[in-house]
Amino acid sequence: MIESRKEKIKASIAFIVIALIVLIAGTIILKYSVEGEKNMPFKLSKIYLISTAEGVENKEKDEKWNFNIYQNNDIYFTIEKNKDYDVKEKIQSVQISNIKVIKNSNKGKIKVFMPNSTEGRQFSYEKEYILENNSLTYEGGTKTDIRNLNIGNQGGQIVIRFSNTDLGTYISNEDEEIKHDGTLLKKVNVENEDLDFTVSFDLIINIKNKAYKTSMKFDFPTGNIIETGTESIEITDMEEYVFKRI
Repeated sequence: MIESRKEKIKASIAFIVIALIVLIAGTIILKYSVEGEKNMPFKLSKIYLISTAEGVENKEKDEKWNFNIYQNNDIYFTIEKNKDYDVKEKIQSVQISNIKVIKNSNKGKIKVFMPNSTEGRQFSYEKEYILENNSLTYEGGTKTDIRNLNIGNQGGQIVIRFSNTDLGTYISNEDEEIKHDGTLLKKVNVENEDLDFTVSFDLIINIKNKAYKTSMKFDFPTGNIIETGTESIEITDMEEYVFKRI
């Protein structure tokens, strides 16, 4: 009887220990799923959103004004070195991947553009700059060079453009001047409710033998650009964006 009682006590203790281990492990996993990485070598410090519109001239034209209208939405990401992280690390690359349009606009066609690698405009609309594979990679380098898809290996900035194309063509000989911003949309009878769309993607920071990923979603355009012309939002609170090791 005594031996049997001892065995039951041992079994109970073993069960309690296992239960505690499972509980602690579950708590750690749950905390990580909610909070993610808390001491990354590099961190996302700022997101800057800009929405506007512009007219792109048709190459063959007889009229004074003849251009197609694009509603543009640019996202700038600033990635900084974590000063509290002791080990000397370098950014190998930063990826924007798994890009999806999860809600389409009522008018136009959403296309995703990388920066223009030639001098002049930061973005142009040639086919070679359209992202067909739903992914954009900036390689780590000695300095940030957005046009050539480089980000400084100690931190820097990257950008991507979501453009609503095929919104209309404006032809006129009457206007004295044209302002290339969101007010152009009035000229092709586009309303605010025609423009709304939503995109999602993953942002991945790659460091030697490590990679950190967060998922993002944005609604465009920001603000009432048809009346104001251009709208922008600066985001510095990154609590919403949880990075996890992959």
